[in-house]
Amino acid sequence: MKKLSFYFLLILIFNSCSTIKHVPDNELLLAKNTIIVDEKKTSKEKIHELLLQRQNAKVFGFLPLSLYFYNLGNPKGSKDVEEWKENHPQLYKLFKDVFSEKQSISVARTFIGLNTWYLENGQAPVIINDKKTNATIDNLTNYFFTEGYFRNHVSATKDILGNKKGAITYRVLKGKPTFLDLIYTTIESPILDSIYQANKQNSFLKKGEQYKNQNFIDEADRLVKLYRNKGIFHFNENSILFEPDTLDNYQKTDVEIKISNRLIESKGEYSSKPFNIQKVKKINIYTDYTYNQRFEPLNDSTNYNGVNYFAHKKLKYNPKYLSQSIFIQPDQIYTDSLRNLTRLHLRGLKNFKTTSIRYQEINDKELEANIYLTPIEKYTLGLETELSRSNIRNFDISAKFSILNRNTFKGAEIFRFSVLGSYFNSRNGPGWELGSNISLQVPRFMAPFGLHKFVPKSMMPRTTFQTGVAIQKNIALDKQSISLGIDYKWQFTERKSIQVELLNAQYIRNLNVNNYFNIYRSEYNKLVEVAEADTSYTLPENNSENASEIVSFMRSVASDGNFRNNNPEEYQENLNVFNRYRIISSDFLIPEIAYSFTYNNKEKVSDSDFSYFRVRLANSGNIMGLLSNQTNINGQKTVFKIPVAQYFKTDIEYKKYWDLGRDNVLAHRTFLGAIVTYNNSNIPFNRSYFAGGSNDIRAWRTYDLGPGTRQPGLEYNIGSLKFLTSLEYRFPMVGSLKGAVFLDAGNIWDITNSSLVDDESRFDGLKSLTDMAVASGFGVRYDLKFLVLRLDLGFKTREPYKQNNRWFQNYNFSNAVYNIGINYPF
Repeated sequence: MKKLSFYFLLILIFNSCSTIKHVPDNELLLAKNTIIVDEKKTSKEKIHELLLQRQNAKVFGFLPLSLYFYNLGNPKGSKDVEEWKENHPQLYKLFKDVFSEKQSISVARTFIGLNTWYLENGQAPVIINDKKTNATIDNLTNYFFTEGYFRNHVSATKDILGNKKGAITYRVLKGKPTFLDLIYTTIESPILDSIYQANKQNSFLKKGEQYKNQNFIDEADRLVKLYRNKGIFHFNENSILFEPDTLDNYQKTDVEIKISNRLIESKGEYSSKPFNIQKVKKINIYTDYTYNQRFEPLNDSTNYNGVNYFAHKKLKYNPKYLSQSIFIQPDQIYTDSLRNLTRLHLRGLKNFKTTSIRYQEINDKELEANIYLTPIEKYTLGLETELSRSNIRNFDISAKFSILNRNTFKGAEIFRFSVLGSYFNSRNGPGWELGSNISLQVPRFMAPFGLHKFVPKSMMPRTTFQTGVAIQKNIALDKQSISLGIDYKWQFTERKSIQVELLNAQYIRNLNVNNYFNIYRSEYNKLVEVAEADTSYTLPENNSENASEIVSFMRSVASDGNFRNNNPEEYQENLNVFNRYRIISSDFLIPEIAYSFTYNNKEKVSDSDFSYFRVRLANSGNIMGLLSNQTNINGQKTVFKIPVAQYFKTDIEYKKYWDLGRDNVLAHRTFLGAIVTYNNSNIPFNRSYFAGGSNDIRAWRTYDLGPGTRQPGLEYNIGSLKFLTSLEYRFPMVGSLKGAVFLDAGNIWDITNSSLVDDESRFDGLKSLTDMAVASGFGVRYDLKFLVLRLDLGFKTREPYKQNNRWFQNYNFSNAVYNIGINYPF
């Protein structure tokens, strides 16, 4: 079926491969644009964006897939049923005679809708238009003029390539540039002149630099920000005028910066007067404002630190806490920056639908600030469902119900309670999972000893408390877990954020350890091979009743020196199984503390050219290990006989995105993580690293790969060191359908130096980096605006566990891995 679908797609593509299918006679399809600046060809995207006509978008630079898709349709096709009936009388009559006229109408509408869909989601052929060519000449002329080439010359030639295709070449002769000479000012308001002179060293206009229009734009923006942050509330760019003078010598220009007085309109007549610095005299905050009730009486009010708080009904926000998001203060000089900071903080509370800050003039030197807040509904209910399948769960349906309470304690807190439940069918039959989580987010630091003073409120500090419980039945070892967390987060700068997890504790208890070898049958099969190596050892049958005897078998083999000497490979295999059993079956108390630093210069959700860096440093069990003097038989620290996980863990992630233009993006990610234990501790399974999956190395399933060069086949593989790097090229295909090709590389290794770990799994210096797996493949993504549906197909390009040739041994569809996911992998 997959092959038939693939061949059908190829037929459709080849059927539409004539790029000139819908190019009218005596017209030319634009096949190529060339821009030559001073006899040198340029490919600068900034200049090519000035072209009003650009050839049809191409995938990989040569395949006009969107045009092919458009050509599947017919722009002259039928627009309604009657027209389709006239154009296809025989087909219409056939369906009418065999079925009914209702069916004929339905068929007609289907074909019309399909044709419309092709045309709307494809891209029509770009036909060379002389008017647009001339307009592009004007664009290029104006652009180079703004770059200081006042006497540039632009021309264009059209070449016929044959077969209804053509090309346009634009030639630009820039000429000699113009440079700034004398720069002087004429500023009518004395206070503005004083502010300018004190800050003129920051000007974007400097003598001797080349004339560039962008510098004038930047200087105007600088002056507006400067004055509005110095108390000049009414100032705007309309008061600024730049007058260059090139009459004497076009290669040098004097620039006069004119800043006029304030214009005031009264009864249709305008007058001017000097600008003044204005202070905020009065501040009013309306905490339950809506447009419909704006004229209704205000029945509750209070004053806190000179700020008035009003409500139509009852004040539901405590002014003491709400004031921490208000940076505008009485008798403070007006500044745009504090106005914007206040708006940002109020939105960050996630308690208000809208936040509006408006100013009214009291007199020439005083302003009144009015802040209008429209609250979001206090309660929000949520319901999420998911259907999934994995190598352990054949069928899994889950649901999550949540309730959110805003302004829980009148301080804009957000309280969330959620319940998660799932029902599944596993190897052991049906099972279930149930969990609950409670969290409280407080928009300020709640810390003892005055620690909150070290982080100013302008950095938007947050404190989150959370706790949760979960229990599984008839899956793996039927785990029970309890979690407890306290973390602090703040925005150190606009691009840098810091998070301190003061407590990220988890208690994991296995309720059904005896089920281990029923779940992980491949582990038992390896013990069968161990037992076959020495007939003096008898391995009990694999059932829950014999679980303790199987563990005794592993322990006996591990302590048998003769077995080790006579059967080194089987001896090591037994140690491997024994090691993994101890990790999976052990109960753990994980008292983790962590520090995270994140740098992200992405400004908008739609940005596709930015960098991201994150490092997280964590420690578990250090303090609790010092407080406890108890150990178990394995020498591990314990609390109430529960082993305490003791480790240091570091995760480093770097992502870089390049915008290649026309919705083409090149994305890169690198991840490096390591975890090191101490005091004989094991690494908890949920803190270990794994490789494979839809967001990882996509030619292997989750937990399938590694560690090191170990052969696949286990239900899970984990490690204590991970390296991953990915490169992905994303491009538009048709309408909201996007495409991607990718290359993933990486692996996991073991760095615990445990005697229970085989040599294949160990990280042995830089030479182990040659044991990286490589995956390549392609994918499609459908953009639903609020999320992206993703399907990736990964091929095993390099398999590190192969003995000889590791490249392209299983590079085929039968060994490929299909990954279904939500949103982009990184």
